[in-house]
Amino acid sequence: MTEPSPTPPAAKPAATLVVMRDRADAPPDILMVERAGVMAFAPGAMVFPGGRVDPGDYDLARMLALPDQDEGAARIAAIRETIEEAALPIGFTVAPGPAAIATIRATLGAGAAFGEALAAVGATLAPDALIPFARWRPDYSPVRRYDTRFYLAALPADAPAPRVDGTENVRLCWTGAQAMLDDADAGRVALIFPTRRNLERLALFPSYAAAAAQARAFPVRVVVPWSEIRDGEEYLCIPDDLGYPVVAERSDRVRRG
Repeated sequence: MTEPSPTPPAAKPAATLVVMRDRADAPPDILMVERAGVMAFAPGAMVFPGGRVDPGDYDLARMLALPDQDEGAARIAAIRETIEEAALPIGFTVAPGPAAIATIRATLGAGAAFGEALAAVGATLAPDALIPFARWRPDYSPVRRYDTRFYLAALPADAPAPRVDGTENVRLCWTGAQAMLDDADAGRVALIFPTRRNLERLALFPSYAAAAAQARAFPVRVVVPWSEIRDGEEYLCIPDDLGYPVVAERSDRVRRG
């Protein structure tokens, strides 16, 4: 058995947002995007909107006087990435309209920090709308090692239809967690290890409220997968006390990135 290091190597901070849309007669939908095939990390994989935490996210966290700067910057990054990748305003005090969203995206695309983009349209954030769900720091890639915080958020009733950015991501979809897992098992989509484990956990919930309740019940602890030999075969494993229904997968079936 190879246990995870008690002090894992440094990793780039990142954040991702699980946007959930309740349905009356079925489990909730989840917004997912397909990574472009040319991307260095997880090309062609279905993921939740997200990406690296930028220096401007830390600047904005300081401007907002958020009590935990690392946590605050990650929440801001998750909100920003969801705007950039899906044109979906989550975590705003008042949701910007389509024209303002387009301005924010264009301003970010021109290289401005998120705070500048928000100021251009008079928008303000409500980072507390995001609920911490998980934190993953796989250390099997020495080149692209990310410390990613996962958040949950409900789709606002008046939210516009999401639109893919067409650069880092080539399509998006609303889908049930189990439906996405079924598509992956049938070979129709690709999932990396953390996404699959989180979808299995999300598939447990009949509603956003149920997912949020479980997220609040389990403390967020950094998940560092480790390799373990079981009956002569190698498995990639995660802790069994964080709410995940599947905690090991045979290594030859795992897509890491």
